[in-house]
Amino acid sequence: MRTDEGRYEAVASRDARFDGAFYVAVTSTGIYCRPSCPAVTPKRANVRFFPTAAAAHGAGFRACRRCRPDAVPGSAEWNVRADVVGRAMRLIGDGVVDREGVVGLAARLGYSARQLQRHLTAEVGAGPLALARAQRAHTARLLLQASALPATEVAFAAGFASVRQFNDTIRAVYAATPSDLRGPRSARSASPGRGEGGPAGPGGLVVRLGYRRPYAAGEMFDYLARRALRGAEEVVGDRGRRTYRRTLRLTRGHGIAEVAERQGADDAGWLECRLSLSDLRDLTAAVSRVRRLFDLDADPRAVAERLGADPVLAPLVARHPGLRAPGATDAHELAVRAVLGQHVSVPAGRRLGETLLAAYGEPLPTPSGGLTLLFPGADTLADASLHELGMPAARRETVRALAAALAAGDVELDAGVDRAEAERSLLTVRGIGRWTAGYIRMRGLGDPDVLPAGDAALRAALRRHDLASSVATTAEAAWAPWRSYAAHHLWITAAPRAETAAPAETARAEVAPLHTARRPA
Repeated sequence: MRTDEGRYEAVASRDARFDGAFYVAVTSTGIYCRPSCPAVTPKRANVRFFPTAAAAHGAGFRACRRCRPDAVPGSAEWNVRADVVGRAMRLIGDGVVDREGVVGLAARLGYSARQLQRHLTAEVGAGPLALARAQRAHTARLLLQASALPATEVAFAAGFASVRQFNDTIRAVYAATPSDLRGPRSARSASPGRGEGGPAGPGGLVVRLGYRRPYAAGEMFDYLARRALRGAEEVVGDRGRRTYRRTLRLTRGHGIAEVAERQGADDAGWLECRLSLSDLRDLTAAVSRVRRLFDLDADPRAVAERLGADPVLAPLVARHPGLRAPGATDAHELAVRAVLGQHVSVPAGRRLGETLLAAYGEPLPTPSGGLTLLFPGADTLADASLHELGMPAARRETVRALAAALAAGDVELDAGVDRAEAERSLLTVRGIGRWTAGYIRMRGLGDPDVLPAGDAALRAALRRHDLASSVATTAEAAWAPWRSYAAHHLWITAAPRAETAAPAETARAEVAPLHTARRPA
């Protein structure tokens, strides 16, 4: 899709694989769409292509009401790219511009606001304000269609500075008023996408989180169920109809997310998520973090094309189509849990996490089912004794040192951090070695290209495929930039008896974290 001719072919074939990768605008109607829009294919002479919805807005086009192009899955490119543009796009998606402004975004990236504007405009056709404005418009539409909030409250919850700005933006983006978008409840559409609203019940907002097919939902829910910490997470229901529930620590408050499993014949291209938030201004961030946890912006066909070309991985890719690399809703929490899981199996690491949560977790004002606690913040753990855990003193000190570094900002793990720099800073914490730093980079920072070759279960899988001696060469040459997915394909084939035992790092006594043990064949 690097040429306009290729993009037009995707539009003509209504190829949903490219929804979110680019947008198509029609000059004769003034409307822009997703590539898979079911409308009549426009003439090639009347078509323009844009890398982002914000770029289409800036050129004077409004969003199609039929295909809802503002609600498509995000581009997988932003998770792969490690440059300033990729980092900026991840931070904007997390709502940083709404919370800290363009100056705050630029400061996080180490650039001036003018430099950042120049980089983004050149690469994606819009600056940070325009990108954030497009995101606010989508959040506002979601709230209008999924809640009964007055329009004034919707405006401020979506991040607008004034009602006038809200009204002007809605008219510019959708060629409609807020009342037009809200419409009669019976007439509301609910097309799948990045975050599409549905009728809200008493339990919160219902959001449909779109993804690119295929999606291995069963494997994802299995993975999360084995690691769920009682009090902060739970998986309820029978396989194929499960619901994953967890508490969220957000910037302005807290929340609860519930995501329902869909698979097989029920695969509609989206996961239904119910969000209950103490402050609706956290909606953008909450949606972004749930999407990262479930790896919903991935391009499974690109991954399969790369990994499926390898003779060893090809049958694994065919056996688990759409297998994703689970992320995290909170990188700080993930980092602490990784340290807790050193030297122990998955069940043992889970028990340590539950003990930590029971001792230092923050109680929810109103419990919800089995969800009663928020995972403790870094500032709480930095001064905690941790004697309740029964771990060796050295590992307790590692948890405290990591928490102190996170609280002080010496280690930064936000959505847009330079991943290589974050890994280097993690390695300065006594007791954290390369395996744990790599695992945090893989899950906490959503890096799709991490292969922890020293992991015990991974080594077992590689030996089974006679790859142990050539893994480094094979991985670099054939699996990049999707090595994280290669690791998950190999892990899922590991023998059930495999236990965690990453190579001992003599300087740090490091072994594999909790996610490497007892994987089902």
